[in-house]
Amino acid sequence: MEASKIGRNGTLVIPARLRRRYGLKEGGMVVIEEAEDGISIRPAVAMPVEVYSARRRAEFLLNNAVNAADYKRVLREVRGLGIDPEDIAHRRP
Repeated sequence: MEASKIGRNGTLVIPARLRRRYGLKEGGMVVIEEAEDGISIRPAVAMPVEVYSARRRAEFLLNNAVNAADYKRVLREVRGLGIDPEDIAHRRP
């Protein structure tokens, strides 16, 4: 166990040994959670989120249809997105 002081504006210095052990670097993210006996601080991972355009979603749908019935359903869904399925390069099941 290691002790640390709370600084101005609530800053907390994590000892260098622990920062190295858990890969914490300046500007890195941590998750702070309440625990029954205090608080828990853990390294956090932030993952970028990709937002797909309607055209890209249509491409995924069309290329992942598994059979004729599924393809027929996907065609309706793609048209519902306002996209002509013939405008998207894809393979038919």
